[in-house]
Amino acid sequence: MIKELIIDSSPNGATIALLQDKQLVELHKEQITNNYTVGDIYLGRIKKIMPSLNAAFVDVGYEKDAFLHYLDLGPQVQSLLKLTKQVRSGGYQSKLLDNFKPEADINKGGKISDVLSKSLLVPVQIAKEPISTKGPRLSSDLSIAGRYVVLVPFSEVISISKKIKSNTERNRLRKVVESIKPKHFGVIIRTVSEGKGVPELQKDLLDLISKWETFVTKLHGTEPSKKVLGEIGRTSTILRDILNPDFQHIYVNEQSMYEEVRSYIHEISPDLEGIVRLHKHKEPIFEHHGVDKQIKSTFGKTVNLAGGAYLVIEHTEALHVIDVNSGNRTANKENQEENAYQVNKEAAKEIARQLRLRDMGGIVVVDFIDMHKPTNRKELFDYLKAQMADDRAKHTILPPSKFGLIQITRQRVRPEMNIVTSEVCPACGGTGTIRPTVLLIDDIENNFNYILEEQNEKNITLCVHPYIEAYIKKGLFNRQMKWYFKYNQWIKVKSNPAYQITEFKFFSSKDEEIKL
Repeated sequence: MIKELIIDSSPNGATIALLQDKQLVELHKEQITNNYTVGDIYLGRIKKIMPSLNAAFVDVGYEKDAFLHYLDLGPQVQSLLKLTKQVRSGGYQSKLLDNFKPEADINKGGKISDVLSKSLLVPVQIAKEPISTKGPRLSSDLSIAGRYVVLVPFSEVISISKKIKSNTERNRLRKVVESIKPKHFGVIIRTVSEGKGVPELQKDLLDLISKWETFVTKLHGTEPSKKVLGEIGRTSTILRDILNPDFQHIYVNEQSMYEEVRSYIHEISPDLEGIVRLHKHKEPIFEHHGVDKQIKSTFGKTVNLAGGAYLVIEHTEALHVIDVNSGNRTANKENQEENAYQVNKEAAKEIARQLRLRDMGGIVVVDFIDMHKPTNRKELFDYLKAQMADDRAKHTILPPSKFGLIQITRQRVRPEMNIVTSEVCPACGGTGTIRPTVLLIDDIENNFNYILEEQNEKNITLCVHPYIEAYIKKGLFNRQMKWYFKYNQWIKVKSNPAYQITEFKFFSSKDEEIKL
């Protein structure tokens, strides 16, 4: 499987597209203004204790108070509160935990009022970004993630990813980490650590320890409800979590982002540094790699499948509903069951992709086409699980119900990716009527009179639909040549297949659109 990452950088942030075998499977938007990213650590102030919910509302500077449940406090929250108090009072000078005496773990079935109180300061980590009308979801069970390992303070436990199956490798990794981890820190060994040597694991762990030291240093002077330690950017996070030898290319359209990505890959995986490429074509990077077209075809209420079937995807506040329709695929009675099975398999593959692409979370209900054979229902269920195996979000899939519905729960930590694919017709402005096409050239020439003679613009470019460009340039003494003699300057004519048939725009010599 060939993987490619396309990064469209802009002044407002970056849009990141992950392609597998040229097919878009994930789309992420990293906004510069987003201050509440999963993994960020804030110094929260307890605003209100809610005994009925066994939770607290915490001020982290967001317009709505964030939510912290008792089960998200973490067993070592008393140690965290003790360290915070000592650091802010100046009573604890060390940046590590060698001289720190941890407190006892809290009771799993306890009450939040026994641990927290109003106006108490507690470091909290963003577990879920603000979604819809809800504020962020928090956790005080802090962890700092690296490429190979995750550092967990106030713990001595070494956990190993279940995806590493070899007992020999698990024992080797455990011994390596035991020999290099600091006192009173636990470590989670990630799947990508498999086969890695001591130097790589030690460097990653030292980087995380350095971040912890930064956290302790900043904790002393940080004002309540302000950020103490920020997670790396979304681009770097994606590279950290999914970069592997399967990646063939990473394309970036902006020089500073290109250097940032190249530098980060040099740190975490120097052998893959050469796959980063700077996009130098004139056309936009997403258009050049076909990402724009895929976005338009895959986001929206209806998603067409290759065989003529289609999905209808509806979103509500409570859940997402996906209906599978066979469309124009017809079958006689003898192979109706087989036809339904094939359509459902095709739909299952696309549904797994759609969940990742739109980052749909919460409850998802899928209404597949009815099948009568239990073996077919079982095979479809297994096929859907296999297709979702690459999904990094935690998810659970239930077997088909007696109504043929499959229910999926998928972890939701960020707002769903929602892109409006329908456009207001630029020719009619949504009215449903347009000016007579026979007058199109007259409209263009009337604008020439205004732009060239009254505005005195030079070296302008006319951008039109390809059909109109062909009409303008047709013949030796064509419209473009007539304009040259009429206005005493050459007018460039370019085409854009995204334009409507009667749509046209003018651009200055600096490639800026001339507003009419």
